[in-house]
Amino acid sequence: MLLALWCSVFSPTVLAQEWKAGEQHGTTALASAGVRDAQQRDTLRFTVWYPAPASSNETPLTIGAPDAPLFDVGRSAIGAPIAGDRLPTLLLSHGNGGSARMMGWLGTALARAGYLVIAVDHPGNNGVDEMTLAGSMLTWLRADDLQAALAAVQADPRLGPHVDARRLGVVGFSAGGYTALLAAGARPELQRLLEFCTVHPADGVCRPQQEAATHTLQARQQAAASPRLQPYMAAADHSRTIEGVRAVYLMAPAIVQAFAPAQLQALRQPVSVVVGDGDAVAPPATNGEVLAAQVPGATLQRLAGVGHYDFLARCTPLGEQRIGPLCSGPVPRAHTHRDAAQGAVAFFRHALR
Repeated sequence: MLLALWCSVFSPTVLAQEWKAGEQHGTTALASAGVRDAQQRDTLRFTVWYPAPASSNETPLTIGAPDAPLFDVGRSAIGAPIAGDRLPTLLLSHGNGGSARMMGWLGTALARAGYLVIAVDHPGNNGVDEMTLAGSMLTWLRADDLQAALAAVQADPRLGPHVDARRLGVVGFSAGGYTALLAAGARPELQRLLEFCTVHPADGVCRPQQEAATHTLQARQQAAASPRLQPYMAAADHSRTIEGVRAVYLMAPAIVQAFAPAQLQALRQPVSVVVGDGDAVAPPATNGEVLAAQVPGATLQRLAGVGHYDFLARCTPLGEQRIGPLCSGPVPRAHTHRDAAQGAVAFFRHALR
């Protein structure tokens, strides 16, 4: 009876109903961050969300100036106590030009469902710092960011005892989906991506992204030849596996063209893919759908009318005025967030049981 009561108290189902989202920030040193960061800082920032007691005081979580936010991420309780003992742990990777906080709508939802979520700001490729060519190019180093953040959290005296590395999952949006596949064990082939973009230059993955319009394919190729980046380019196709990853949840995954079919077919973890059929940035036909068809047992969920940027945090009225293209769409963003978050909770509850 006591065992059953204990399990019910700390099960993800109950946590989703009764607990709030705690939040803690941290940094760790990572040599490869220096080559990507505009100021050559070897610092990796990370954010951790976790279940907190229902009595915790959540405050608004926004992006932008405190008195004029552009995005409404949700709510979290900074520094709140951590509920539970060992918690299933998820690594979260944002998209090109995004940030850990931009994905906070999902991180906090997962925290309330009983998961400890570790999200990073990928150096040189986030919306907080200056975007760099190296940050856009050296995409395979993103998996190293997740590995370094996981190690830092495990070493943290407050957070470390709550990490359950035996129940480890990874979540990725857009380029973060590519990152998640690397972490799960798929090895990339840069030449495959280059060949795809040579044949399909108009594909959304091949065009310069809105977040860094000057980072064209030609600019990237020129930078790749520089002596500073050569050591990193030489390791482009190396394995970036994070030991222990047991489940993979992907939203609008991009850069899938970098993986040979055999690499995707070799994945043995449960994989769930969510795509929007209005996505022109990472078109499902050349990304998510290809992935779901290749990975054994993968599930695919299509969201009607949903575009790529619908997986970002919700815009405030001011944000809609200033950055309209990233804010508008035929489907309310809150609905997309609800569907994706519920899907992630259900998926990991089964995959990490």
